[in-house]
Amino acid sequence: MKTRWMGVVVGGVLFTQLAYGLPPEHETRRLMLAVEKAVESQNWGEAGEYLNRLQTLQTQKPDDYAYYRGRVMYEAGHLNEAMAALETYATQAGSEGEHYTDSLELITAIEQMRKKQGAVTQAAKAKGEPVATIEPASGDSIQELQQLYLASTPLEALERHANSLLSQNAWRAGTEKIVRAEGEPDVLYRVSTAAGQLQLQETRKVADGRSQVVSNGLPVYGVNPLLDWDCLPGERTCFIYDPRDGSRWIKLGGQESTTEELARTLGDLIRRLQSPS
Repeated sequence: MKTRWMGVVVGGVLFTQLAYGLPPEHETRRLMLAVEKAVESQNWGEAGEYLNRLQTLQTQKPDDYAYYRGRVMYEAGHLNEAMAALETYATQAGSEGEHYTDSLELITAIEQMRKKQGAVTQAAKAKGEPVATIEPASGDSIQELQQLYLASTPLEALERHANSLLSQNAWRAGTEKIVRAEGEPDVLYRVSTAAGQLQLQETRKVADGRSQVVSNGLPVYGVNPLLDWDCLPGERTCFIYDPRDGSRWIKLGGQESTTEELARTLGDLIRRLQSPS
């Protein structure tokens, strides 16, 4: 069984960042070097701490960030998060990426582990044995998600998980089979929560390199938390549909597994907002 690890406390993270005082782009490079060294030493807890700190920086991350996040999540047993990150790396870096082959092998290993888990579950059901249910959409316990994202509440952990998935599968224009994540995506979303509402902020590129930001709220009461989604074959585009009227709501890149995971995570957020107690 793989060892679970916890991230550093928020106070420690803030202190370290303030102590160094590096501009964000240099701090990103410093933390990436620290992640690489920790992974080489198989110090997965330390690597996870650096990755969590990287995630808080508002900078463009190198392709290798997604690979290392996937690798560390795999070692920590967070299979869905690992799969999403590794698929992101393979899509962004392409076959020329330094870790391309390793990422594909890890994706295959995750598939095999899921099959084994599914077989065990089916065997238990066939014998009439009770099968444990998993609370959050990611397949990890809510406590593990809180550790993963250094979150103080389950709602905060799910919100950060949703934003991580939104970032990994942001939509980019183009017809190439492999689309590199150079610069900002063409459409990017962030979610946040408020009393009785799920807030969605959309940042969309417009003419002359400018960006247009639109925010709207989804009142959760009376809304079905089982969100529909689908992907358009050959167009590298997926959609999550508005639970109020079935219209297209969130436009994403072509990663089906990440889109499915995001739809479940947003559904979990809606459920928790509907029952705040």
